[in-house]
Amino acid sequence: MKLFLVGANSPTGKGLIDILRQRKIRFQAPADKHFLPENAVEIAKMVTDYSPSQLINMADFISGNHSALKRAESSEQRCQQINARLPATLAEICNHLNIPMVHLSNSYVFDGEKKLGYNENDGTNPQGVYGRYSLEGEKAVEEHHAHIIIRSGWLFGNHKKGLIKSWISSVKKNEGRLELARRRFSPTYTGDLAAAILAVSQQVDCEANVWGTYHYSGLETKKEAEFAEQTIKYAANHDEDIYQLLDRLVITDREARLPEIPNSTLSSKKIFDTFGIKPKSWHGNLQATIKSLYGSRKISLPAKADTASPAGTDGSAAKSSTA
Repeated sequence: MKLFLVGANSPTGKGLIDILRQRKIRFQAPADKHFLPENAVEIAKMVTDYSPSQLINMADFISGNHSALKRAESSEQRCQQINARLPATLAEICNHLNIPMVHLSNSYVFDGEKKLGYNENDGTNPQGVYGRYSLEGEKAVEEHHAHIIIRSGWLFGNHKKGLIKSWISSVKKNEGRLELARRRFSPTYTGDLAAAILAVSQQVDCEANVWGTYHYSGLETKKEAEFAEQTIKYAANHDEDIYQLLDRLVITDREARLPEIPNSTLSSKKIFDTFGIKPKSWHGNLQATIKSLYGSRKISLPAKADTASPAGTDGSAAKSSTA
């Protein structure tokens, strides 16, 4: 198997490269600057020269920072370039060279109004620029017969922790108070998503006829306020300031504002039924991601009865309310 990676500098791309190196799987990962849609001839030459068995596209407008979801509204041209035009260019090249293509997408192709997790048969109805161009990219990829589209859950990891850092910073700045959107998502560790992508690619390499769209996300869905609360409690293991604020932690939520959507949870049943890929618990990886923010630092907690589990898994340390 020889893989050609697009968007290798994304958080998921970095995770995939780590796995490929560990397993000694051949790949080529040109820098992002080479993948301008208008340079289709140059891209086609790179792919042709390497002659991969598959192309994996992980390029995404908000790959590095969740705040880019809103920024897409004022950077429409750039979002269109990455999420719609580039996938179309890559799909055309793959179709011409008869190379299977794996394409990473997201839950913002939906409107967020469903009460349960979205499955692959649910109708799409994007509510913002990011979701609209993500859907355009999917439709372009679907024009190439040999394709796999993987919509992922809400991503976090060692290379994607900007929102986690902002929560911690806000709690310190506001003396234990934090306001978030009232929305539910499927936390998904980027390393787990990378492993799922590789597992799919390996079965495609075995000529399995499994083309289509799949969802992959972490095992447990959460409201944003619940996930943030767990994050703050894990951070208290490493941060004396956060630990001292736990008794005053108050997380409030407000209505989701477009382009946020109230529900972006995904059902991973189809990818399990087809590939045997199970959703994984994200708790351990969340703890590891937070630990990486602080390096090897771990505070010595005061010896009192209620600090045996400073992560606060019973949720007693924080108060939550609805704005």
